[in-house]
Amino acid sequence: MTVFVAFATVEGQTGKIARFVSDEVRSMGREVSVLDVDQTASADFSNVEHVVLAASVHERRHPRSFEAFITASKEELKARRTMLLSVSLSAAFPEGIAEAEEYVVEMNMRTELSPDVTLLVPGAVQKGAYDYYSQQVLEQVVLRDREFDPAKVSEHEFTDWEAIRSGLHAFLNGNA
Repeated sequence: MTVFVAFATVEGQTGKIARFVSDEVRSMGREVSVLDVDQTASADFSNVEHVVLAASVHERRHPRSFEAFITASKEELKARRTMLLSVSLSAAFPEGIAEAEEYVVEMNMRTELSPDVTLLVPGAVQKGAYDYYSQQVLEQVVLRDREFDPAKVSEHEFTDWEAIRSGLHAFLNGNA
């Protein structure tokens, strides 16, 4: 059986996470099919037993293309075990976890799909990826009052790769 990985990325970190997941699935001896929902919105769910959905959060929301994919594929997704990797900077900080959980609840309400497993994944700061407005939102809203100063680094990856690996293994082995 194939593991299907569908993702949407804005600055590239979620794409990197999707590649990591795909490589990990292959290392487990399983077949994998990968879809960037921004490249194509159609999917073939033949021989798919597990689905990993991955998307970043910007301005409190997963990409519209990602949510549209989920909505359009809702019946196929409900027929399979699904895991959501919700990537956000809020998930990088203990005081941001409740907010990161809200992003998922809101998306589940909009798409009418609640994945079997959800993993809140800390994202990354990629300084060159932001225009002035986005940089201000990052500094004044997302990272406000947190023990991280984006002005002191050009890039910083908060992603916990081992947490993704162990969560994925538990999901695929039926332990989550």
